[in-house]
Amino acid sequence: MRIAFYAPMKPPCDPVPSGDRTLARLLIAALAAAGHTVELASGFRTFDRAGDPVRQRRIASIGERLAERLSRRWWQRPPRERPKLWFTYHLYHKAPDHLGPLVCERLNLPYVVAEASFARKQAHGGWAVGHAAAAAAICRANLLLGLNPADDEGIRALLPEPERLKAFPPFIDAQPYARAAFDRVEHRGAMAARLGVDPTEPLLLTVAMMRWGDKLASFRLLAEALALATDRPWRLLICGDGPARPAVEATFAPLANRIVWLGAVEGADLPALYAAGDVYVWPAVGEAWGMALLEAQAAGLPVVAGACGGVAAVVDDGGTGVLVPVGDAGAVATAVCTLLDDVDRRTRMGWAGRAHIAGRHDLPAASRRLKAALRSVQATAATARRKV
Repeated sequence: MRIAFYAPMKPPCDPVPSGDRTLARLLIAALAAAGHTVELASGFRTFDRAGDPVRQRRIASIGERLAERLSRRWWQRPPRERPKLWFTYHLYHKAPDHLGPLVCERLNLPYVVAEASFARKQAHGGWAVGHAAAAAAICRANLLLGLNPADDEGIRALLPEPERLKAFPPFIDAQPYARAAFDRVEHRGAMAARLGVDPTEPLLLTVAMMRWGDKLASFRLLAEALALATDRPWRLLICGDGPARPAVEATFAPLANRIVWLGAVEGADLPALYAAGDVYVWPAVGEAWGMALLEAQAAGLPVVAGACGGVAAVVDDGGTGVLVPVGDAGAVATAVCTLLDDVDRRTRMGWAGRAHIAGRHDLPAASRRLKAALRSVQATAATARRKV
């Protein structure tokens, strides 16, 4: 089946790396692995960071024109070359889908959305225009794939048929991380030599974009937590970059002799980096679920994270890591120290993490779920067309 794919928040072709871009690309890969032909419908980005109603109305107007143009262009194709389903990844009030619902209406296509969220509190604020558009798209969807359980309540409140919302665990291509875990001794030795440190010194790791807002809040909480753990030996490797980097660096200034700034690391080099560490730590302030948490577990690292959003759905508390109350620096410090003091527990959690990702959050599993879900949507849509 030919599928039109669209990501209004951030297209998969965007030059700036992020979890959104990564998952968009992974969804395309999973759809292709399921035997579908995927066509990028548009690179049009609807994201409005500031909550500007005028800008949102302008975005909506552009979106409507693009949708009409796409509909006409696709209708002119031979039937076998037209998309048979529209698939949107990540829509919400700041990044609604102005294209998919209109194109699906014009061409009578099933409309599928992965990772939507709906917050009634935004109905009358600066994002009211985007909020209304997101609500309309959610109500129009034949199927909604929920990656973050924290979004389920808001979505179900909109749906006359709540069964249209299906749980869909977030996922990664775990194989490079699993392979790196088997070579952990080699990667660990290479990292110790690179840093000029004792190979037995515990290495903490965090991988995150350095952005204002929740990301910076997480970095600040992490610095506060680790300042409470200086009676243990450890070194923190920070991987990432972004506009808030000076603020992040200033936050860690009191711990300067314990911090290694790695900057942005290419995706192909990330598995070895994870495998070289001992504990992955991230306070997860405002986190939906966290791509890096999946990557860390796939590489055999136990995780310490804040229990925010859907984090508890991707980290098995007590099994593959330790979850703590969001915003509690003392709890983060205690969890880190507990794992630093117990090598055997770290090892058990690492092995459990790899199995957890392989069984539930790996690309092949996601591809199988997508194949089954879209087959069901197609069948339902075909039945509805025959009744018309």
